[in-house]
Amino acid sequence: MAKSIRSQRAKKPAVRSAPKQPAKKPANPLPKPAAKKSAKKPAQKLAKKLAKPKPWTAAEVHEAFSRFRNANPEPKGELEHLNPYTLLVAVVLSAQATDAGVNRATRALFAVADTPQEMLALGEDTVRDYIKTIGLYRNKAKNVIALSEKLIAEFGGEVPRTRAEIESLPGAGRKTANVVLNMAFGEHTMAVDTHVFRVGNRTGMAPGDTPLAVELGLEKVIPSEFMRHAHHWLILHGRYTCLARKPRCEVCLINDLCRWPEKTV
Repeated sequence: MAKSIRSQRAKKPAVRSAPKQPAKKPANPLPKPAAKKSAKKPAQKLAKKLAKPKPWTAAEVHEAFSRFRNANPEPKGELEHLNPYTLLVAVVLSAQATDAGVNRATRALFAVADTPQEMLALGEDTVRDYIKTIGLYRNKAKNVIALSEKLIAEFGGEVPRTRAEIESLPGAGRKTANVVLNMAFGEHTMAVDTHVFRVGNRTGMAPGDTPLAVELGLEKVIPSEFMRHAHHWLILHGRYTCLARKPRCEVCLINDLCRWPEKTV
């Protein structure tokens, strides 16, 4: 009897639960914050980046230039010239060119024209022919003629003796003025070219982001007794010893004073 009662019980239909719908993503999901890059760096690189070279002492600067003077008491600029005017022209022509390349072109030019008047008599086309082996020779020929005209018209055909006046000449900038004032007139100026800029920064003697900053830094630390030849010593040091790619630290006169962390001695 119990069996028949169980069989007659109404079977309840199985209730199926509704499938779960995936949660809707927000229309404009917020971007996940980017994973922070590791701030860790190798200790040596970090130290090199953060460490500032110790400034040179006055005694160290004096020692460095004493060594330069002992090794080369009367350094000479390597641009060939006959007088202040030809020096001015040679320096203007040397922009983005080597001294040796300028000398090859100006030997013949200065043999026929070593005054502003003679240069004007040659004319721009002839000057261009003389200097065509020098980079940017077309524009430089224009500048040589234009500065010659201005020297005659405003300065009596003579090279002026102030920085501002020299800088007013076509093709002449601050470096040109400093070279002329130093070499032609004995002024204590510091002409900063690529070599001096590199030496000032690499050694730590006068670090700076611009040529002017290095110039002013060197003028500040170099004793007056060395300023007459200081820029020549630094140019020659950068050109033949403190080379851009492979500095010759093993023969450097001031390697024990230099602050460059990558020097090889």
